[in-house]
Amino acid sequence: VQLQASGGGWVQPGASLRLSCAGSGRTLSTGTMSWFRQAPGKEREFVSGIRWSGASMKYYANSVKGRFTISRDNPKNTVYLQMNSLKPEDTAVYYCALTARSLILSSLKEELSYDYWGQGTQVTVSS
Repeated sequence: VQLQASGGGWVQPGASLRLSCAGSGRTLSTGTMSWFRQAPGKEREFVSGIRWSGASMKYYANSVKGRFTISRDNPKNTVYLQMNSLKPEDTAVYYCALTARSLILSSLKEELSYDYWGQGTQVTVSS
């Protein structure tokens, strides 16, 4: 499985962006995909995740809850991260990550839980 992240860019505070993470190779009937981000000089952190196995479950970091929305397009094998009301502190390189397992919340936030990673897309929020 290969992941291709896209959609980053430079925007002003308050604007919106939609990130995409397209998976190529085999389509997973169960799994979890998440977005992480890494700001300059900081450790990579969990942003949002979606687990699909029967009922879809979505999770968000407190810092993005209410502003970001994660979704999955099954036929396209793509996960999106809609980011609204962007803030300067959202500036980071955003990475998507995938595993075939249906993760529980505590594992979903851990980088080591994932088997595949995208290359990252830069998001810059600045006036």
